[in-house]
Amino acid sequence: MKQYIGDGMLLITAFVWGSGFVVTAIALEYLTAYQVMAGRFVLATLILMLLFGFKLKKFSKAVVWKGAILGTILYIGFALQTVGLEYTTPSKNAFLTAVNVVIVPLIALVIYKRKIDRFETIGSILALVGIGFLSLQGSMTINIGDALSLACAVAFAFDIFYTNRFVQKEDAIALTIMQFITASSISVLSVFIQGNIPTTLEQEAVYSIVYLAVFSTTIAYLFQNIAFRYTTATKGAIILSLESFFGMVLSVLILHEVLTGRMVTGAILIMMAILIAEIKPSFHRKAVVKKRGL
Repeated sequence: MKQYIGDGMLLITAFVWGSGFVVTAIALEYLTAYQVMAGRFVLATLILMLLFGFKLKKFSKAVVWKGAILGTILYIGFALQTVGLEYTTPSKNAFLTAVNVVIVPLIALVIYKRKIDRFETIGSILALVGIGFLSLQGSMTINIGDALSLACAVAFAFDIFYTNRFVQKEDAIALTIMQFITASSISVLSVFIQGNIPTTLEQEAVYSIVYLAVFSTTIAYLFQNIAFRYTTATKGAIILSLESFFGMVLSVLILHEVLTGRMVTGAILIMMAILIAEIKPSFHRKAVVKKRGL
């Protein structure tokens, strides 16, 4: 029963993250990308502090500097994603962001010289072809929004990679709090430097910021952390990869986005790449079991 609850929580998280692309697009009609991030991060940080303020006593030097690194990477990722959404569609932004799953093994190869297996190689090639279908225009150029979305996928890949390493030794919630304190500090500083402090806020902008902070950030991260206690990492990653699918569906239903055949083909190829990259452990286990005659 707990496994099903965990899977259900991850499915909700994937849906909420997918909806975040649409809500962000709505917020950008009233605010700049940097104002959206500042509102989102500050409110999410306050909520985390209220819920888990007792975790502050676990703040060590290691938690502070590791959380600061993760917060900086997270801010860069969201900055690239949010600014990219000003120049491309929510569905393309969602699928290009999801490519981070395929990029993580490449980071391990470059930094730690870990070999890439055949499933990761196939996934990377499929993702590359999918990106071509999804983003390349007739002149074989790529839209600036799509390029920023791809760069954001790289940033989120680094975030995933180093989060997985840092939580092995540090308290996950304390690390997350420090991560969001850093991200909110950078985002507020960016708004101040640009001199774009909003004096009035439209209701739609407020609703969008609250949704992104409460659901797409606080609740989604909490659901993800709790759910991984009851389900496998492989199954969890596959479920979470559905955020790009939900992002595309909600973009069509709510924003009435028009999808072309090329975009759908690219989206399918990227989704296949993500699935191949994530289910490879089960392939390996089946091969080992078969080899041993079990």
